[in-house]
Amino acid sequence: MTRSGTTGTTERLGRLTGRHVLAILVGFFLIVFAANFVLVWLALGSWPGLETKSAYEAGRVYQGEIEASRQQSERQWQVAAKVERSGDGVTIRVDARDGAGAPVTGIGFTARLARPTTTAEDGIVTLSETSPGLYVGTAPKIEPGSWTVTLEADDGTARLYRSRNRITVK
Repeated sequence: MTRSGTTGTTERLGRLTGRHVLAILVGFFLIVFAANFVLVWLALGSWPGLETKSAYEAGRVYQGEIEASRQQSERQWQVAAKVERSGDGVTIRVDARDGAGAPVTGIGFTARLARPTTTAEDGIVTLSETSPGLYVGTAPKIEPGSWTVTLEADDGTARLYRSRNRITVK
């Protein structure tokens, strides 16, 4: 499209040509690909998706885990755990009873607190026996949100109990 002036000169107005459309499409997709690349790079950098360092080693110990689970069931322990907010942290209380209802004493309890999506805030709390069968420990700084709590009891030679639960800390 052209416009003629009074002096007889012709100037070109902005026309949308095939080259313009091609440049717009190529630019659009380059921006989309660049954004996707950055987002994938950030996602892989925050969590690579690796649950275990060696699948082979994890497979080798699997039968031992099945046996430990069977022995745990045979003990018929009744373990009740409570996680309560205390200041910036949480207090974990575990009441452990045997199959007859008697307190389980003289063992060590630990609680592993882990975020489901990252290992940056994971921590282990050692619980102390405050009275027969009652174990208490405090994690000093726990942010609100979803956590996985793994309770383990051992007698110094073998694991006697394991429980994994998802909780929400408010």
